[in-house]
Amino acid sequence: MLTIELPDGSTRQYSQPVRPVDIAAEIGAGLAKATLAASIDGRVVGADTPLPEAGRVQLRILTKKDPEALAVMRHSCAHVMARAVMRLFPDVKLAFGPTIENGYYYDFDMPHKLTEEDFPKIEAEMARIIKADEPFERQVEPREKALALCQQLGQPFKVEHIETGLSQDPTLSFYRQGEFIDLCRGPHVPGAGKIGAFKLLSVAGAYWKGDAERQQLQRLYGTAFFSREELDAHLARLEEAKRRDHRVLGKQLELFSVNPLVGSGLILWLPRGAVIRGELENFVRGELIKRGYEPVYTPHIGRVELYMTSGHFPYYADSQFKPIEISEDERYLLKPMNCPHHIMIYKSRPRSYRDLPLRLAEFGTVYRYEQSGELGGMTRVRGFTQDDAHLFCTEEQVADEFRSCLEMTQFVLKSLGLDDYRVRLGFRDPKSDKYVGSAESWERAERALEEVCRGMNLPRLDIERGEAAFYGPKADFVVADCLGREWQLGTVQLDYNLPGAERFGLEYIGADNTPHRPVMIHRAPLGSMERFIGVLIEHFAGAFPLWLAPEQVRVLVVSEKVEAFGRQVEQRLREAGLRVTGDYRAEKIGSKIRDAQLKLVPYMLVCGAREAEQGTVAVRDRIEGDLGAMPVEAAVDKLLAEVAAKTVRKVVRSEFGGQKKDASGTDY
Repeated sequence: MLTIELPDGSTRQYSQPVRPVDIAAEIGAGLAKATLAASIDGRVVGADTPLPEAGRVQLRILTKKDPEALAVMRHSCAHVMARAVMRLFPDVKLAFGPTIENGYYYDFDMPHKLTEEDFPKIEAEMARIIKADEPFERQVEPREKALALCQQLGQPFKVEHIETGLSQDPTLSFYRQGEFIDLCRGPHVPGAGKIGAFKLLSVAGAYWKGDAERQQLQRLYGTAFFSREELDAHLARLEEAKRRDHRVLGKQLELFSVNPLVGSGLILWLPRGAVIRGELENFVRGELIKRGYEPVYTPHIGRVELYMTSGHFPYYADSQFKPIEISEDERYLLKPMNCPHHIMIYKSRPRSYRDLPLRLAEFGTVYRYEQSGELGGMTRVRGFTQDDAHLFCTEEQVADEFRSCLEMTQFVLKSLGLDDYRVRLGFRDPKSDKYVGSAESWERAERALEEVCRGMNLPRLDIERGEAAFYGPKADFVVADCLGREWQLGTVQLDYNLPGAERFGLEYIGADNTPHRPVMIHRAPLGSMERFIGVLIEHFAGAFPLWLAPEQVRVLVVSEKVEAFGRQVEQRLREAGLRVTGDYRAEKIGSKIRDAQLKLVPYMLVCGAREAEQGTVAVRDRIEGDLGAMPVEAAVDKLLAEVAAKTVRKVVRSEFGGQKKDASGTDY
């Protein structure tokens, strides 16, 4: 006998074979028609999947209202796209076609080189397939028969995947839709007619199974939503994201550069970008001093043995630069982490309980060898600087120190107007062998971390197993930008393992005059400076608040007759510590204003004959437009007050995730 438990708590019992779609039909014809898939004990399956013949299961019927159903529909749309491509172009070999965040893709090997010009005819063929509303039919075959079927279909990538990636599976599943059949785990919606509004987005190169040594494929991206309105809103967000792309804005605003002669993933900070980075570093450094941190500096390399002791080598072997061979017994590594260096500073002399907590802070540059296909502007690089710190404390101090680290991260994010975030607790997956240390130390660390977080006013707290660092649990700040995109930025990590006897064997002499083991906390409120500033560029669309803007003020003269006065104003602003330039070109004032707006300068001070005579300036705000005339000193005081307050104008989202515009059409 099978007992089905439904979301409302009611139960149904069956002695005969039954599927989710059958139960939906029993509940009502409307639900049966709306059924797209089902969830059995939390596992998403097709609506026609046979349920167990006995036992007790929890069942949810999935419709358009359920988030899981959207992923199922998109996977079905990926199959429809592949079918359309095979209809239109000869000799197409299929690789993988998974769903991804906000869409799906399919990888093809084919003679024809896909371009955006092919999209309309592919979409038209997809529309015909969807209109025909043929069912997605699942068939399960024994391993040998499945292999023979893929060979018969002329799909070598599927054959290889069966022989390697699925080598332990005794049976394999396929999905058939008309003439199209594909090796696939599923699930899918009942029929193509259930697919909503869709759009092809782009095409790019990809390697088979991500291996640069293997065959290059063509990756076709698309997306789908249940309604045209949702699709249109998503496409509008994509357009807005393109406009805010930090790689484009970084070039336009002369913030940073990447030069192939220097190396991929290595950022060259241009003067204007260096101003932003410097202001952020000074801001964080000032807070660190207030909170009792001590600054340190460490080298960019270290002996391999140091990282072997910490576990970073060979744990991060695939993402590290190769060791530098000095001699047979001397090898160095570009440091992947700062923590081993800070640990050695701790060990540089004996420590007492009176020395703790010891808080060591550094803007330390580390290096990771990211694959070339994973690099992306400033958000995925090979060399990056962390606003890193490591705290060494007693067991009794852990809660207060961890809480203080979280509070500092909250303070930094709030100061930048990034108040839409959640905190993700990354805990160990007990089934994984990638973690170091005993189960007892992990349980103690996770319990301490969760207790602290539960006692704070955090906007949202999630726990994710398997997301911990290899040496300890962590709290990641996942921040949403003005378009609603999430970025993992600040992090605080609790570590009972690196100080342990099997690693660095850290000690302090306690009040009882005997050795004790300190606890270590890793924290970085901003994370990577490169990544953080890349996110800020996109969040602000390059229009930084006054205190961060590379160029805070521009003095504009109406004519050369008042140039001398304009230069006096410029000098006064510079003496006040403001970043200022002057535009004394023989151009119309309207053109000068437009140029300043295009460079996203927060304030313009216009000087004409009247202003020169009265000792005033006409103040123009990038956001509010003309503020009228005011004495030079009053204008200076206004700007300095805004800088001191670190004012961040609130970002206002539109219905598609954009921002409110100022008078010039510039976002803020």
